[in-house]
Amino acid sequence: MNATQSRRILIFGGARSGKSAYAEKQALEATQSGADEIVFIATADRTASAADAEMAARIAHHRQRRQEQAGPWRTVEEPLALGEALRANSRAGNVVLVDCLTVWLSNLLFAEGYVFPELGPIEAPAAFALQREDFLRALQEAQGTVILVSNEVGMGIVPQGAVSRWFVDEAGRLNQSVAAICERVQWVAAGLPLNFKDASC
Repeated sequence: MNATQSRRILIFGGARSGKSAYAEKQALEATQSGADEIVFIATADRTASAADAEMAARIAHHRQRRQEQAGPWRTVEEPLALGEALRANSRAGNVVLVDCLTVWLSNLLFAEGYVFPELGPIEAPAAFALQREDFLRALQEAQGTVILVSNEVGMGIVPQGAVSRWFVDEAGRLNQSVAAICERVQWVAAGLPLNFKDASC
């Protein structure tokens, strides 16, 4: 991976597939090719997760793993304005690793404290469309290497609740939009990557 070349990579897969660990490995390999910094953009809201023991444990696990890896890591926490964070941190010669897009999507859905119905159409908060559009625009303009981690949540049964179905649909649409922009798209299962798209081939 050439550190001076702008490159966008989507790495996605199911829960506990090894996608985050694989993305971190790719980021570290980029430093061996000349990248001088890895900016880790964490979309999980650590403040909101403080009362959620399971999410707090997941965050701690990810942080511990990065600390154990020798690399020029710098962490930025941004649960909502992902496009703004990407513009502020992507530049030629560095790596930005975003983990993950589906947590960010959930943050946007519940950012305004809506209580959604179990049945009927779901109307997303106004910020959802604005932030989504801004992020995709920032991704198209990004410099350096950008690695994005996302979940594939649409391969199981159709959820019963309306908001859950909305989330599955929107996660699928977001992954498609991001994949269309990225030069490389990789699926990870059992810790093993499978190339779906590679513009260099």
